Amino acid sequence: MSAVQLLFTRRRHPGSALIRVTTWSAWSHVDLIDGQSVLGAVAFHGVERELLATRLAHASRAAVMTIPCADAQAVIAAAESQIGKPYDWLGVLGIGLHRDWQEPDRWFCSEMAAWAFHEAGQPLFRPDALYRITPQHLWMLPYEARLIETPDALQPA
Repeated sequence: MSAVQLLFTRRRHPGSALIRVTTWSAWSHVDLIDGQSVLGAVAFHGVERELLATRLAHASRAAVMTIPCADAQAVIAAAESQIGKPYDWLGVLGIGLHRDWQEPDRWFCSEMAAWAFHEAGQPLFRPDALYRITPQHLWMLPYEARLIETPDALQPA
């Protein structure tokens, strides 16, 4: 069985603090790790691929969760298919206001990560809940997670 790794991060930034407070989470962002890069939906950028080292350089704290799955490449491919799609500002606002304002062609980070697993036939959540997934919901999944300091910390010991 293969596995997908999720990178959870937070920053010393008012937006990061606001997300953590409103979602009751230690984390404000989550990405899918693909080798030495990450795939994720980022405010003002939309869905993008970025170097893992770059993402970690901006983080004040980070952790990695390993999720076993039958076809890790299918999850990564689903996320890759969304590169270039815009950020889902209405979806984020809808979480705060308890509204379903998710837009099908836009993503916020945790929504896109959960959708990629679902799209690959390996759902982590019920389909009707995908638009409400926050980093905290992913963090509560019962899989191994560990704090990391550098990209080298991701290598097996």
